[in-house]
Amino acid sequence: MNQPFLAEADAGIWVDSEPLECCSVVPEAPDTATFSFVSPSGAMFKFLPGQFVTLELPAQGGTVWRTYTISSSPSRPLCISVTVKAQADSIGTRWMLDHLRPGMQITASGPAGIFTLPPKEKKKYLFISAGSGVTPSMSMVTYLYDRGTPPDIVLVNCARRPSEIIGRARLEMMASRLPSMKLWFIVEEDDPYTVWTGLRGRLNQIMIGLFAGDYLEREVYCCGPEPFMNAVREMLIALGYDMEHYHQESFQAPVKSEEQAPEQDDLVLDDKADASILFAKSGVTANCTETDTVLAVAKSSGLNIPSGCTFGVCGTCKVKKLSGQVHMVHNGGISDDDIEDGYILACCSNPIGEVELDV
Repeated sequence: MNQPFLAEADAGIWVDSEPLECCSVVPEAPDTATFSFVSPSGAMFKFLPGQFVTLELPAQGGTVWRTYTISSSPSRPLCISVTVKAQADSIGTRWMLDHLRPGMQITASGPAGIFTLPPKEKKKYLFISAGSGVTPSMSMVTYLYDRGTPPDIVLVNCARRPSEIIGRARLEMMASRLPSMKLWFIVEEDDPYTVWTGLRGRLNQIMIGLFAGDYLEREVYCCGPEPFMNAVREMLIALGYDMEHYHQESFQAPVKSEEQAPEQDDLVLDDKADASILFAKSGVTANCTETDTVLAVAKSSGLNIPSGCTFGVCGTCKVKKLSGQVHMVHNGGISDDDIEDGYILACCSNPIGEVELDV
């Protein structure tokens, strides 16, 4: 009989008045590692998948407190892990990577956080993340995997390079044993002298439809840098997704309670809101609503704006906006420089109020 295990089980639940003792450090990617901790008393850990802990770190220049999402699962309660990635200006994370080693103890508080799975199990999930925002997805997916009731999981993770995909081996291991779990990795560029046969570019609406054609039926969990999450929200809203089933957490600023959660100021187009488009070169003014695309209004007015994909990919329908506001959710068919210069894609732009175009 395993007496040490029984002793740990009898020790109760870890509380943050007790320190954490580092038991392993596993490199994950450049400037990224998973730190695992046990409680010195042998207590077990109780938390919800997706929650975070705050670590007190004796960094150079003075103590700092840093919040990290727990990347391990509560279904494996003998230790707790955080996966951290250092940025150029990191202080606490840099100290962990350079100095924190097995046997060292640190002070922590938590666990806490509201970015977690619903109390009642859902059957279909879509996890979308970028960079180290994959860490809560790793915890949630591991928990669902360990439950043994095969969930329908689609996990999408975006990284700069293949070598910077965090937790790839762990996620692939679970997917290899769970046929209902599908993984999609998207990178912006290749690693030198290596072959990448996966997807390149940036996440867009077309990809979401390809990865999970039934995305409207799935519970969506998103985590990553704020601009990334803003883009994902806009894509889903444009696709008609019910945002009541959308959940997000910025790994830079997790919240502890519903009251602290920021309200998302998402623009939802109104099919009853009046709008109008003045096609300046043609001298045509057309009345429409916010849900009409510029391309559709032009065609119904007898005007020809060249178009191809009609989904914001090819860029054929690029036109110059002279004044007014449009809501554009494109799929990579226009550059940031063009947008700054006032250009829009007619196929995926909706007029807000009065708009004037150089058409």
